[in-house]
Amino acid sequence: MEFEWTGQPIHGSLKAQEVEESFEDPFAVRLLPDSPRFAAQARYFNLGKTAQGTGVFSVYRTNGRSVRVMLARPFVAEDSFFYDRQQTRTLTQKEL
Repeated sequence: MEFEWTGQPIHGSLKAQEVEESFEDPFAVRLLPDSPRFAAQARYFNLGKTAQGTGVFSVYRTNGRSVRVMLARPFVAEDSFFYDRQQTRTLTQKEL
């Protein structure tokens, strides 16, 4: 996956490499928001963790070959809760 970096989309103490790692997380949660504002512009959400376990929330666009990150920030409490819940569901389904 190729990343396009323009402007200052990264907030907090995150680095571009950490954002890219969060997209490689096998448990990453990718969502198409149900908000008309985001859906009309084809923006997606990614919740993933780095190799060191840092949670990263990103808003991005993609054309299938490259990813343009519009915003990236560390997880807040709600992001961690949602990510952990989805991870538990995925692991439980694989055990069945």
